[in-house]
Amino acid sequence: MPRFLRSGCNGLLTAGLLLAGLFGLATMAAADDALRPFILAPDDAAAPDVRLDQARGALEEAGFEVVGEYTPHAEARVLVVTSEELLQAAAATDSSAYAAAQRVAVTTTEEGTELAYTNPRYMAAAYRLDEDLDGVASAMEAALGRARDFGSEEGISVRDLNRYRYMFGMPRFHDRLTLATHPSHAAAVAAVEAGLAAGAGDTAQVYRIDIPGQNQVLFGVAILEGEGADALVMEKIDRQSPHHTPHLPYELLVDGTSVESQDAHFRIAINFPDLSMMGKGGFMSIRSAPDAIEESLTAVATYRR
Repeated sequence: MPRFLRSGCNGLLTAGLLLAGLFGLATMAAADDALRPFILAPDDAAAPDVRLDQARGALEEAGFEVVGEYTPHAEARVLVVTSEELLQAAAATDSSAYAAAQRVAVTTTEEGTELAYTNPRYMAAAYRLDEDLDGVASAMEAALGRARDFGSEEGISVRDLNRYRYMFGMPRFHDRLTLATHPSHAAAVAAVEAGLAAGAGDTAQVYRIDIPGQNQVLFGVAILEGEGADALVMEKIDRQSPHHTPHLPYELLVDGTSVESQDAHFRIAINFPDLSMMGKGGFMSIRSAPDAIEESLTAVATYRR
């Protein structure tokens, strides 16, 4: 073989090996970057009420404030917490408020009691925060423990979470729903509080978080009846252990004079990214739920005494 051909072949081989190495590094980086929506705490033989009380105490000692508690169905209880770091992150941009609340849940199963909580790093990426909430994540892990992350078999990269949608044509995070507009911020907050107090749309208030420095108030909303009811949706799609109980509750955001929410097609998908479209327990089994959830939240947002 002529020398220039041997040189060319060697160059191609070297380039190929280099590209393979870079591809391997990129694949490893992607794997390391993969995030999952929930974190499962280590096993504990304590009863559900005891585990919840232990979690509450550990979180409060770690600097978190419990702002709400909710029982979506007989086997599950949810605590909602916030903190100074979460509030600062929520106030950083106009669209960061949804990250102000982290959720911790105890679920009773045939095998025992599961304690699970939202993954702050995952939420930071899904809600496009300017920071990764690493400090919040570390504090929650120190308080509650961390056996493993779950909720997505392969995980999702930060880049893909930033632009996540379940499939083509489905909403992304920025495709939020404006449910009502009121004459003032105070009027918007009053309407939501009155609607929740009255149970409009078969709802109940779980928590309220005022975002510092912003005309924004985040409400946690339990949906109690209908096709979008929390218990019904979870019965149909939350069929495997560990359970996705920290998915609940949904949120309403008063932003200035407007009341908005995430589209349930996005809000459900971001916490159930591996859910199939068809088949038992797939998205088609709750095909009426997103519209029903929007109707319930709209009933709250537009409530008039």
